[in-house]
Amino acid sequence: MITALIVGQVLSWLVIIALVVALLALARQVGVLHMRVAPAGALQTSGGPAVGGTAPAVPARTLDGKDVMVGGPARNVPLRLLMFVSATCPLCKGLIPAARSFAKDERVELTFVGDDDAQVQRGLIAAQGLESYRFINGPEVGQAFEVGKLPYAVLLDADGTILSKGLVNSREHLESLVVAHEMGIATVQDYIGKLKTVAAA
Repeated sequence: MITALIVGQVLSWLVIIALVVALLALARQVGVLHMRVAPAGALQTSGGPAVGGTAPAVPARTLDGKDVMVGGPARNVPLRLLMFVSATCPLCKGLIPAARSFAKDERVELTFVGDDDAQVQRGLIAAQGLESYRFINGPEVGQAFEVGKLPYAVLLDADGTILSKGLVNSREHLESLVVAHEMGIATVQDYIGKLKTVAAA
């Protein structure tokens, strides 16, 4: 009887030790995968002002008739996000709530930019609850940043430097703009390239 209890205890401890070893091995593998699987990020296009350069200061007008300057320095605003959208773009409509949430969580000043009929854009504002956001409507800003596809986002700092930019279609893509800036890279694609170079070395 006592021998059976001792054998049972020994077996129990062996099973526990084996489970701990397996858990440590699994944790290591998760860490390796985390390093190898790069985050999906905003896709940067080749045109427009380069990341690290100064954003063009573009005079523009909001839908409610206010004259504003897009780009250039804004000393009292650490981070600004220009979100290029259209009322006729289904991806844009789906991304706008994520952009609002992202801007609130990251404390980023969010400005929407479009180029469409004013009434159509007002309908988008009403449908998406964007009344409290600055909404610029006209071709000037898009042309200055050479935006060809939507939805597109540009992250600026207080000095008007372009920190990151690219095509976005999810909150993860928006977050990658901040991550790229914090990591000191232009795009997540650059990060992937560096990982491949390190792996090949």
